[in-house]
Amino acid sequence: MLTYTIRRLVLAVPTLLFISLAIFLLLELAPGDPMANQPLTIPEEVRQKMREALGLGQPWYIRYVKWLIQFFWIEPQVMVDHWFGTAFAEGKQRVLSWQTRSPVMDIVYQRIPQTLWVVGVAYVVAILIALPIGIYSAYRQYSAFDNAGTFISMIGFSIPPFFTGPLLIVIFAVQLEWLPSVYNTVHEVVDWPSFKIQLAQMALPVMVLALQITAQLNRFMRASTLDNLNQDYVRTARAKGLKERTVVLSHVVRNSMIPVVTVIALNVPNIFGGAIITEVIFKVNGIGQLLITWLFANDIPGVLTLTFIFAILIVIFNIIADVLYGLLDPRIRYD
Repeated sequence: MLTYTIRRLVLAVPTLLFISLAIFLLLELAPGDPMANQPLTIPEEVRQKMREALGLGQPWYIRYVKWLIQFFWIEPQVMVDHWFGTAFAEGKQRVLSWQTRSPVMDIVYQRIPQTLWVVGVAYVVAILIALPIGIYSAYRQYSAFDNAGTFISMIGFSIPPFFTGPLLIVIFAVQLEWLPSVYNTVHEVVDWPSFKIQLAQMALPVMVLALQITAQLNRFMRASTLDNLNQDYVRTARAKGLKERTVVLSHVVRNSMIPVVTVIALNVPNIFGGAIITEVIFKVNGIGQLLITWLFANDIPGVLTLTFIFAILIVIFNIIADVLYGLLDPRIRYD
């Protein structure tokens, strides 16, 4: 298993390099000018000097190599300096946002906690709800519980977050006045009352995200459990006199989790991208809203960095899913 993991990590390096080049070239060919938001009264000569100050006067391959070095070499040094208090990366040229002229990764580090509060809690809640419902729905196929779960899952699949979000705001924030309609990013958790306020303002965005994730995981878990309930090894376990609880939990659920692990692992980076709409609706000052801001501002370094971070997450969690296969199913060997 260790050899396989190391081999996958080594193969991930050229994969990520190719992805970074593809993202860079796509943004390079995309229309848009970083000077488009500047006043029209600025002379063209000044605009050209401003473009050169942003590094746009160099060939694309030089700018790509510089960005790659800054992302993989300088930024990790700065992160280590931030954690351990050294000054090794002091004075190094970093990836700067065209909009704010601040280091891109510093802005990302400031926004990530807000996104993790909402997305992380929503994902954990969705897993804790979806997996037991999917297992019980499969075990009680076509029962009233199964039909109700199927109906709610179809609603979660069908209704997009840009409709669910405002609907929940109207119901719980405007009509009932139970919950706040926006996420207060300046709120600090210092004691139990402030933690309850944090939970209250997280409730609506978490509900929107958890509904979609729960609907998907529930259907996958139900289908996988149904497929394993009719296998020969289940009938053999029952014929041996094992308790039904042991048969379902120790045999059926463990094998049913193998395909579901892929969905759970690969959805982790996807949900960060899917949280963009939710963050905009509820004013969550996270990386999703940051990506929208940089897109409208034609801030190529910021968009490039965030997009590549999403790609890194996809590759990493793909490797994690493959490794978990061997832990869930002893028949799977990679050596």
